[in-house]
Amino acid sequence: MSQSEFQFIEPERPKRRRWIRYLLLVIAATVTVAMVTLGGGVVYVSTQLRAAGIEVFSTDGETFDLPTAEEINGPINLLLIGSDTREGQGSTAYGPVGAELADVIILLHINEERSNAVAMSFPRDLMIAVPECPNPEGGAPYPAKEFAQINATMNYGGPACTLLAVQSLTGIEIPYLAMIDFKGVIAMSEAVGGVDVCVAEPINDDYTQLYLDAGEHTLIGEEALAFLRTRHGVGDGSDLSRISNQQVFLTSLVRKLKDEGALTNPFTMFRLGTAALNNMTLSRSLTDLGVIYGMAREVNDVDLDKITFLKLPVYDLEGDFAGRVGVSTERATLLFEKLANDEPLVLAEPNIGPGAVVAEDSVPVEDAAEADVDVEQSTEAASESEDVLPDWVQGTNASVKSCSS
Repeated sequence: MSQSEFQFIEPERPKRRRWIRYLLLVIAATVTVAMVTLGGGVVYVSTQLRAAGIEVFSTDGETFDLPTAEEINGPINLLLIGSDTREGQGSTAYGPVGAELADVIILLHINEERSNAVAMSFPRDLMIAVPECPNPEGGAPYPAKEFAQINATMNYGGPACTLLAVQSLTGIEIPYLAMIDFKGVIAMSEAVGGVDVCVAEPINDDYTQLYLDAGEHTLIGEEALAFLRTRHGVGDGSDLSRISNQQVFLTSLVRKLKDEGALTNPFTMFRLGTAALNNMTLSRSLTDLGVIYGMAREVNDVDLDKITFLKLPVYDLEGDFAGRVGVSTERATLLFEKLANDEPLVLAEPNIGPGAVVAEDSVPVEDAAEADVDVEQSTEAASESEDVLPDWVQGTNASVKSCSS
């Protein structure tokens, strides 16, 4: 293999650097292991990935090129999109084929010190200003819109348009994009062997065909997908409730990957990588094998209570836009500025919101592993930190077990 075919980008190794691999695992590390395991076929796979990658743009119209080693060592911003397309999904149970919308939108930020990670969810019913978006098929760009629903940006100009809209809203450059569809969620849940979730009250949702009794469940395949999609079965039936429910699943997934040592098991990572290669669409900035391997190289453990899952602060709209939400500008700006300045975003205690509750037996995992520390003591310690977010911020962290409600 020649240097021109595969250029490994070796990150610098600053003292006390700690990378996390939890949410990047599916998008970066697992893809790397799968491709490296393919040996002689690695150049072919890397070339195919580059050809299939989505071209993404900053708000000033510049394309995001493959990152340099210096950029890899800096803060990482990645947008994860869950597509609700019915086309090519192999089932009619999801509904008729129609417009492709962004069902899930999560901004992942990993700080430069690799000591803190944030996953911020944007409601699909959010109304925002949408910038002009390039036409992925060529020709005239899609015009800017003063007020449009954020999930429809996928239908305007593809996932790159959704990424532009989030960049415009947050003021944060996001060079990396990963998109997954229904089949991809099913494949990934199967690759990890299912995810354990807690259900506080029975879920009976005819829309997603999800029926779960109260108690503990291991979700895999179609059932895992239905759990992530349901909103009529949890909380008040809103997308905000669905986000809380999704965080039940995602925090449990993070704990599982760490507890079972999946992140250092080459066989597990190969399964995850194969599923990711077959079921995810990546931006071109993520499709060079050297870049992916460079990102994964120093990935290491991080405290679960420093992996924070947040909801974008919003308010209910009225009149013609009843049932949708707008951005709570002052509150959202505070969070956006912290992310842009690479400041830690840490919750003093969970503030989950509708759709989920903290499990009665929940004990912060990192603390419980070393001492008999309860939630109250952990909260008091966190409250002394200047980095703790205001109590109006809704979210949780990966150390806290929560249940659908």
